[in-house]
Amino acid sequence: MSDERHEPGEAPVEIPQSASAADVAADVSRNPQEIALQQLAEAAQRLDLEDSVHLRLQQPKRIVQVSIPTMMDDGTWRVFTGIRSQHNTARGPSKGGIRYHPDVHLGEVIALSMWMTWKCAVVDIPFGGAKGGIVCDAKAMSEGELERMTRDFALEMSEVFGPYSDIPAPDVYTNERIMAWIMDAYSLKSSGPTPAVVTGKPLALGGSFGRDQATGRGCSFTIVEALRVLGIPLKGARIAIQGAGNAGSAVARILDRLGAKLIAISDSQGGTFSDHGLPASAVLQHKSETDTVIGFPGGRQISNEELLQLDCEVLVPAALENVINAGNADDIKARIVAEAANGPTTPTAQLTLNQNNVFVIPDILANAGGVTVSYFEWVQNLQFDRWSEQVIDDRLRDKMVQAFHEVYQRSQSEKIDMRAAAMDIAVGRVAEATRLRVKCF
Repeated sequence: MSDERHEPGEAPVEIPQSASAADVAADVSRNPQEIALQQLAEAAQRLDLEDSVHLRLQQPKRIVQVSIPTMMDDGTWRVFTGIRSQHNTARGPSKGGIRYHPDVHLGEVIALSMWMTWKCAVVDIPFGGAKGGIVCDAKAMSEGELERMTRDFALEMSEVFGPYSDIPAPDVYTNERIMAWIMDAYSLKSSGPTPAVVTGKPLALGGSFGRDQATGRGCSFTIVEALRVLGIPLKGARIAIQGAGNAGSAVARILDRLGAKLIAISDSQGGTFSDHGLPASAVLQHKSETDTVIGFPGGRQISNEELLQLDCEVLVPAALENVINAGNADDIKARIVAEAANGPTTPTAQLTLNQNNVFVIPDILANAGGVTVSYFEWVQNLQFDRWSEQVIDDRLRDKMVQAFHEVYQRSQSEKIDMRAAAMDIAVGRVAEATRLRVKCF
């Protein structure tokens, strides 16, 4: 099938109907930095971006790497490596999460910082993109070891972090407690408490209502709008969600309350499925009690791969990158794919989905609710204010709905897919700020 979403006068790209195991493996293992640069190059071509701006946007503004000597509980010492990439600050301070993971590496961090730049720009908040991490196995460390490592990292980065320069947030295997340690360590070196230096903090230290569910709420708002523009009734719409973490569970609860039908949800161990629908709260309660959604009464066990191929109106990949790839893209039956995870669809798979009329809400739009509420938290901290959860929810809805329709209108007018439209809007905004600031950024 073809949706004719290609440039006027050009033939649609032909996609092989099947891919070899080697092709699939190569597609799944593509370097995220390579993908990010490809997406930028395609946007630069569509926008006729001048070389001087394109070259600036290909590279991060600054990369910082630090050594973090940390005393372990047994009295021995280990030296961890911390990395921070600040991709762009033309539109405001750099903003992005910090992850603790053994596989943190520079190319991934650079790519994620670039995607954060586009994410902030597409929802039009005054931040640039950053990302960081520490190479460690956080699950194997005690709370004391994590605290000592985190505080030393924050001290090493104290000349980089700042409420007007670079604002971290939680990411993989980091949380509000770790953000509290970073804020406290930074504040001890500044003139006093500086809550605006990080977001995703505990409420008692200046955190924002609604932050923990923000990514899922933002994604849900875009799904509702996608169903509306495609003329698909929300009531009874079948939803399949790969990933039952913060984002996936929030989407499940919200859409269930709105009358959609959750037919499947999974975690790292596998999923549960029912044609008749699953009560979101009960499934998630089962997961909290058993550490998995598998075994929920009334549900049938399925694999994560089977979940992706279910016949449904909305598929929400909310876990890993590259799960929709050359090997399975032609088997996706969903009308809408809402990317709650970062990078769940490879570029090759995107072309196949386009040909098959699958409407993709790209990650830089679909999961931008988290950074949007982080922005609200930062504003509250700078103003020494506290907004109610209703105010946060209303403002998040306004931001996400406006951004969705800007991207949708661009996709319709330019006859391009939603990912290309979102990239063009984001890159265009950053490019314009870059031109206006010339050498001052």
